[in-house]
Amino acid sequence: MEQRLDFYKANPHAIKAMLAVEERIEKSDLEKSLAHLVRLRASQINGCAFCVDMHTADARKGGETDRRLATVVVWRETPFFTARERAALEWTEALTLVSENHVPDAMWEAVKPHFSEAELVDLTLLISAINAWNRFAISFRKLPS
Repeated sequence: MEQRLDFYKANPHAIKAMLAVEERIEKSDLEKSLAHLVRLRASQINGCAFCVDMHTADARKGGETDRRLATVVVWRETPFFTARERAALEWTEALTLVSENHVPDAMWEAVKPHFSEAELVDLTLLISAINAWNRFAISFRKLPS
């Protein structure tokens, strides 16, 4: 498989806009470790090899364990994640697969107690951003290096 185009070079203005969103996410109160898990899970669902590779490496650099990284894909069946992380992973799956489930009220009620209103907006922004990055990487065939 070959990369179709380098979207960073093809349109730096578009990427600058995406990076501005990332700056906001970086300034949020969300834990970096939680953000790594969210990015990894959305990328797994979307099948983005570049992003799975990158976010696994970033999470390891941030101190995440191999055991937890290996089980993000089956997080419901493991005891390795906190209630807050589970809520974030659930919200990630719901928003990434929004066309399938339209984020049911029961899911909202389950996620809401674990985050402030501002954090819920930031978490939703994070999930939206990683889904957008996945779509850039998948459509233009950005490959892990």
